[in-house]
Amino acid sequence: MAGQGTPATALLVKRGIAHRTHPYRVSPDAPNYGALVAVALGVAPERVFKSLVTEVDGGLTVAVVPVTGEVDLKALAAAVGGKRATLAERAVAERATGYVRGGISPLGQRRRLPTVLDESALDLPTIYVSAGRRGLQLELAAADLVALTDARTAPLQTR
Repeated sequence: MAGQGTPATALLVKRGIAHRTHPYRVSPDAPNYGALVAVALGVAPERVFKSLVTEVDGGLTVAVVPVTGEVDLKALAAAVGGKRATLAERAVAERATGYVRGGISPLGQRRRLPTVLDESALDLPTIYVSAGRRGLQLELAAADLVALTDARTAPLQTR
């Protein structure tokens, strides 16, 4: 694991949370990036989750949803008691999290943001999320992600 440390992996190690890292090669500009990551890892795409920084009523929130669909912005807003949600601008997301697009992890962010995880994650033995840099995914139990981020769970995915 030398050279693969990120704030996300450091947090998991510090807390003693079971996890595995999985390197992969996919161009961050490729269409269907998340689906290609699943193929590169050799796992079902519903187990690979993307972290999307959103703005809900002017505050930032992270939505963690399977790469097989999109985030339902109305459902996200409702999950956090808001009225309106939009995707945050790339620069805003990168500045708030300390990560770059294609490598935004729900863990180890520069500024800890409220997080909502799609409830489908709870039905899986483990899920994959970005480890905090392009080309590296974390595999961990959804319950551990919820505990580390104080995430709410809700149905967030549209297809």
